[in-house]
Amino acid sequence: MMNDFYDPDTKPLFTPEDFYGSKRDYADICIVIFSREIYTHLLDHFECVKCGEMTGCNMNTPIYLFEYNGKHVAFYLSAIGSAVASHNVIESNWLTGAETFIMFGSAGTLDSSKTDGRYVVPSRAYRGEGMSFYYAAPADYIKINGADKVAECFEEAGIPFVAGPVWTTDAFYRETERLVTDRRNEGCIAVEMELAGVQAVCDHYGWHLYDFLETGDVVDVDGYDRATLSEANHDIRKLTAAFAIIDKL
Repeated sequence: MMNDFYDPDTKPLFTPEDFYGSKRDYADICIVIFSREIYTHLLDHFECVKCGEMTGCNMNTPIYLFEYNGKHVAFYLSAIGSAVASHNVIESNWLTGAETFIMFGSAGTLDSSKTDGRYVVPSRAYRGEGMSFYYAAPADYIKINGADKVAECFEEAGIPFVAGPVWTTDAFYRETERLVTDRRNEGCIAVEMELAGVQAVCDHYGWHLYDFLETGDVVDVDGYDRATLSEANHDIRKLTAAFAIIDKL
């Protein structure tokens, strides 16, 4: 069944051009943000100009642009979940020209002994969502091609991290005991909701993705704990980590 989703041979019936017209070229890099607090921090602390807007029947998503160390950097507040976050990446590329994306968000830890006090740099993602199967041939995992670069940047900047596989699922509330156990037994150290789909999209179009995560809630068969989830969601220090990557691009 999954083979039916992937069609590398025929053309899509419509593209972003049908909705937005000709492609723009404003940005070198685009930051994908999931926290309204971090998004607002950028607006408040940098000289930002609105350079585009992703439109929809229920809401519009503005895209802003600022300059950082000679680079033109776009950013927006992304929708949550693999399919919509991936579509945001596609449309933001069309509206800004950016082909390099830095994405960071929160995740549930599957092994707190490895992730506590460290960012997670995903090396591959279990494809527990649907979007990636339209953009990449069927497989259980997708490789996160930018992982080595993120690890190198964090090492040089002295930012603590652990690299390892993660599990992407956009079926919130369906992290069952068996599925958590299976992913942990395979070596996954965190669970999040976007990466597999966004990586598949970036691979399909030849774009670069650099992703890292901060764990908050603990997803464990012995008990769920969300005590630090809000802190992980909105930790402004993730911007410092993102700028450490931008500095090396």
